[in-house]
This record gives sequence, structure tokens and C-alpha cells, in this order.
Amino acid sequence: MTVALMWEARAAEGRGAELLEWARTRAAALAVEPLRSELLRAPQDRVLVLTWWEAAYDDELPELPEPEAGLISRPVHRWRFESLGPAGG
Repeated sequence: MTVALMWEARAAEGRGAELLEWARTRAAALAVEPLRSELLRAPQDRVLVLTWWEAAYDDELPELPEPEAGLISRPVHRWRFESLGPAGG
């Protein structure tokens, strides 16, 4: 089974580039390398990190931590999904 973890945070005012670099560094330093990972950004200085793992849904997996309070404008949002394959097939 493949599990996808999503981590999303919104930067504090004026700290979008810093949050993006923080997330890039933490994703590269996970204790175990995921099958795949992707870093995305969106308006309002939001940063999203997606990681895919070959694991059971409830397995303990390495996740990005919560950044320091001054770097983000609200708590991090986290989601876990089971991959069902391509949407068109």
C-alpha cells in the first residue's frame, strides 16, 4: 500500500521565503527517504510538502515538525491518505 502525507503551513507576514526554505531543508533531512516527495507553494505564503511511502495506513512515518511559532501564522495542517492509483484508470 502507498500512503501519502500532506503537510501545509502558512508563513507569518513577510516570511514566506524563509518558510519555504525551512520546509525544503526539513523534507531533505527526514530520517527515512520517502518513495517520492514534492514541495509546493501557493498564494498567501502557503507551503505544502507531499511525501509518499510504501507503508500501511497506520504505520508510524517520519513527518515534518511544527515550525517555530514566529515563522507561521497558524498551526500546521496535516493529512494522511491511502493512494488508490491514477484518477483516470
